Amino acid sequence: MAANKVDKISLLYNILEQIANNEDIESLIDIIKICLSDLFEINEVNLMYFDKSSGNLLDAVNEFEPVEEYYSEEKIAILKELNKHFINGRNFILNDDVNIPEDVFDRGNYVIKSLCLRLNASGKRVGFWRLKLKQKQEIGYDETMFLQAISAGLSVRIENIVLGKKLETNLEFYKSMKDIAKIIETQYDYQYIIPLIGEMIDKFVMNHLIYIFLKQDDKFVLYWPNACWNKNVYELMNEISIENSIIISENKKTGVFGLIGEKDVIGCIVAHSTIDKLKDTEIKYIKELTEQSTVTIEKANVYSEMLKNATMDALTGLNNRRQFEIRLKEQYSIANRQDTPLCAIMTDIDFFKKFNDNYGHSVGDSVLKLTANVIKKELREYDIPSRYGGEEFCILLPNTSINEARVVAERLRYAVENSKLEIKSEKTEQVENISVTISIGLAQLDVKDMPEDLYMKADKALYDAKESGRNKVVVYDK
Repeated sequence: MAANKVDKISLLYNILEQIANNEDIESLIDIIKICLSDLFEINEVNLMYFDKSSGNLLDAVNEFEPVEEYYSEEKIAILKELNKHFINGRNFILNDDVNIPEDVFDRGNYVIKSLCLRLNASGKRVGFWRLKLKQKQEIGYDETMFLQAISAGLSVRIENIVLGKKLETNLEFYKSMKDIAKIIETQYDYQYIIPLIGEMIDKFVMNHLIYIFLKQDDKFVLYWPNACWNKNVYELMNEISIENSIIISENKKTGVFGLIGEKDVIGCIVAHSTIDKLKDTEIKYIKELTEQSTVTIEKANVYSEMLKNATMDALTGLNNRRQFEIRLKEQYSIANRQDTPLCAIMTDIDFFKKFNDNYGHSVGDSVLKLTANVIKKELREYDIPSRYGGEEFCILLPNTSINEARVVAERLRYAVENSKLEIKSEKTEQVENISVTISIGLAQLDVKDMPEDLYMKADKALYDAKESGRNKVVVYDK
């Protein structure tokens, strides 16, 4: 080694100081490569973290994802074999060959092409790092000890990064619990709340697919997402009961969490993967989110029964979907009988999901209320507005031609765009004024149309408005 002992100490201090002050994994790799460039011609640096709770070997460079996601089968086998020997107490391994003993330097220097060193923090093994050189190089005991000293600092930094990620996840988790509690207070529509719950859970179990099933006529019906083809999931679901509310498969890759109501199982939330095992923390998260979700869904059940005779949407004060369908049939009959025009507006709040994600679901509710209030203010007395579901609104315009309807639609779009909503961000605690825009689809009833045709044409025009840039009015065109 060209550097003298003083130079080594100075270099070691410099490396450890930079490692201690850096939280970005890619930057840590760069530090290692640059600082060791006078000692080694480094081709590649791997940082591996062993997650004891799941048994997975994670690649720190690739967002702590399992090595199976990024490497060839051959390299995965090498990395796992190395990891096994580090678990059993090895401090370093030369040339990826576990048969080369650690006392090899007792007989002098040794030629290497790669070197792996254990990462050990707070008395426990957290993983290993691997230097792959551009060409073979002779090293001795001093070089190995020098790199083991770097390992000590690197181990602490990696462990702190992982703990920081876990803490951040915990904070996000309890925020999600809070969000679900708010949904319980304000939302009652399955079509709205089920996707929200699914997306929240998906944040914390990112390596598993999430499914939400509700029970109908003693059968589990998938509500979110659109499809589930895994037979094992359905087999495990059939074992769910009040007494046996959580089932984890033998390989720990699938978990079924029962939504347990007062008297019976009302559904279940499923986490499934073909690769990754469920971690203990993930099982804990899903269990708590499932219990919270049960309250929301049970309340929606009760409310849906009430809605069978209700006409108004509780959040916005507009007609609900059921009432819209009734009024549509009424206006369809009047238009045909009196030979008068009938138009429909279908509108959707642009990028509504971003309001929920960036500011919280209470702000999402405020955006819905603001839009509904503008709609009520800008429409004529005889127009019929309804909340169709989620962030969609449908408006019937009786005795209105398509040209007149376009004027109404443009006035409505302009009024929403120029209405500001003052909110306090749950993430930054700062007060902000946010703008809302809507896309509008517009259609007129044709002689041959049935009632549902009018809505479907307006919905098609809405789709075109969103696809062509949003915040605009598009008239249905055959």
